[in-house]
Amino acid sequence: MNEEIKLYRNAKKTRKLLLYASAISILVAIMLLYGIGTFDGIFKIKLSVASGAILLIMLALIFKMLASIRDKSPLIHIDTNGFSGRTTPVAKAFGRLDWQDVTDAQLQKVGGDTLVAITIDNAAKYEGRASKFLWKMAYDEQNSKLNIMYSASEIEINAEELYKLFLKYWKK
Repeated sequence: MNEEIKLYRNAKKTRKLLLYASAISILVAIMLLYGIGTFDGIFKIKLSVASGAILLIMLALIFKMLASIRDKSPLIHIDTNGFSGRTTPVAKAFGRLDWQDVTDAQLQKVGGDTLVAITIDNAAKYEGRASKFLWKMAYDEQNSKLNIMYSASEIEINAEELYKLFLKYWKK
């Protein structure tokens, strides 16, 4: 029996993330206005460049998230043979991974989010799936293993439940 679980986007969590991102963008826009001298007439180049760059990145992420809201495909797909996810850029780039290559699973606190970190032993098998930048983010040169993280910030369950799901299927 090929039992599978598909985890979809939680609209309430996504709206909450959009609200936070919008609030941060407004604060960064105010910093940009201050940096270009709108309030005191003094141009601050470092602040202007930094806040302008951050604002562009935030706006790009917000628009990308808005475009993906209508996507009804699962963000995480788990079955007895493997799993895939689209909750982080690295997980999305690597695509489907096999349970036989997993050596460890754990919860890791990263910034304000708790992620499920999956360690993959057979890194050569997955080489070429991701860009050089994402490969460097995931590849641990010391141990020759991949560390791929999955977020529960946009899906129907929390990080602890996602972790338990990964453990349940990995142990099979």
